[in-house]
Amino acid sequence: MTPDTPAKWIALFFGAGSVPVAPGTFGTLAAIPVYLLLARLGPVAYVIGTFAIIAVGAWASGEAARELGVHDHSAIVIDEVAGYLVTMAFLPVSWVSVIAGFVLFRIFDIVKPWPIGWLDGHVTGGAGIMADDLAAGAFANAVTWLILALLPV
Repeated sequence: MTPDTPAKWIALFFGAGSVPVAPGTFGTLAAIPVYLLLARLGPVAYVIGTFAIIAVGAWASGEAARELGVHDHSAIVIDEVAGYLVTMAFLPVSWVSVIAGFVLFRIFDIVKPWPIGWLDGHVTGGAGIMADDLAAGAFANAVTWLILALLPV
């Protein structure tokens, strides 16, 4: 799928969602450089950048879903970008945290334990597309903190 409107460019995260296999995983991979850039800018910029991506992503994913005629089309990956940024919020910047956060976010995003699955099935529009990934990010953040606390890294 080729992004052909501004909403689709953002929702498909500049083409990352166009990958034919595992677009959510590729969307999350595409979020890693965004995370590293925001983390380098400091915590205030990180929070502002994350909230901006969430807000713009909610609009773009809602518009793209309407244009595509599918509520949460698999090519829409801005929600994975936002979810990964939530996962990595305030974690120490290291390859261990980047990888642990990536794996845990993907697990929570795919498995969707309660309340993530409930959000996925009950919240509509762009906010609904984003909500389950933001919740998955919050869960992954907590578990990543726990793992990092237990590892002698």
